[in-house]
Amino acid sequence: MKARVIIVTLLSLMLLMGNSMYAQIDSLIMTSGEVLAGEVKDLRQGVIIIETDYSDSDFKVEWDKVVYINTERNFLVSMSNGDRYHGPLMTAGGDPAKVRIDDVDTGPVTVNIIDIVFLKSVDDNFLSRIDLLMSVGYTMTKANENHQFSARLNAGYMSSKIGVNLYFSAVRSIQKPDSVTISTKRTEGGLGFRFFIIKDWFALISTDFLQSTEQKLDLRALTKGGIGNYIVNSNRMYFVIAGGVAWNYEDYNDITISDRNSAEAFAGLEYNIFDIGDLDLKTSVYGYPSITESGRFRTDFTFDLKYEFPLDFFINLGFTLNYDNKPIEGASSSDYVLQTTFGWEL
Repeated sequence: MKARVIIVTLLSLMLLMGNSMYAQIDSLIMTSGEVLAGEVKDLRQGVIIIETDYSDSDFKVEWDKVVYINTERNFLVSMSNGDRYHGPLMTAGGDPAKVRIDDVDTGPVTVNIIDIVFLKSVDDNFLSRIDLLMSVGYTMTKANENHQFSARLNAGYMSSKIGVNLYFSAVRSIQKPDSVTISTKRTEGGLGFRFFIIKDWFALISTDFLQSTEQKLDLRALTKGGIGNYIVNSNRMYFVIAGGVAWNYEDYNDITISDRNSAEAFAGLEYNIFDIGDLDLKTSVYGYPSITESGRFRTDFTFDLKYEFPLDFFINLGFTLNYDNKPIEGASSSDYVLQTTFGWEL
């Protein structure tokens, strides 16, 4: 351990002397002694990404293999205990287990490197804090002239105080058996805000929309508010629990059926594991017992498996299930969709 500290200290001095000649150069030193100099982009899901001038592609490095870091730019930093900072980072005193963060608001703080679970380089503008994922899929079957199109979009914004998520998913299916056109569609989307309160606690406000031919829904609009907690938040996984109240509005494609409004409670779990190579598994389940309709209970379940390719491309397998134990007459109690899409991540 002493030898590693000495090596890191010497390499740190060399990097600092070199970096003084050039602005805006970030540095990493690995457990193997390899030095990477360039532009650190972000750290998420246990992998840190750095862009260098001497490689056509970005380097992706496991975070637990890093023994030294120095950045010239500001980063959003999230810790496993929920603390959040905004500023540049540097390994403290040559100790590979400690990192100093010069927070722009509260001043310098020293943390354990293993407790850092998220980094994102940010400039003083809105666009630098946005993440974007887009994917599409298409299936054609000769039997019944079946055509199916799928599209998914996820966008996120992160600061030290708030997280915003926007999502959209659409499935369109057209069949033409015996020259008769049968069209089915499913569209869902939503906008959610998480306000980080203290440590791993957050307040949430969101609005979700669903259109489903199977459940005769022209529109389901669900507005909810509550609180949540990151029970586990590490470089390998996160596990979230949340609960609160919601207002559910439903409009049906059957004109003989009136709109439906109800107050609901909700409770849910979210689980994401990413320490499995290029795979990323994310799942969630939320239950909605009705407050104003006796005996009614709804459930929303999602499962997403993403495999990452070079150049930020990926293939995604997604499954979504919506269940309602008291649907309107003639509608199915459940609707589900299985999507396979190919996409790109910004």
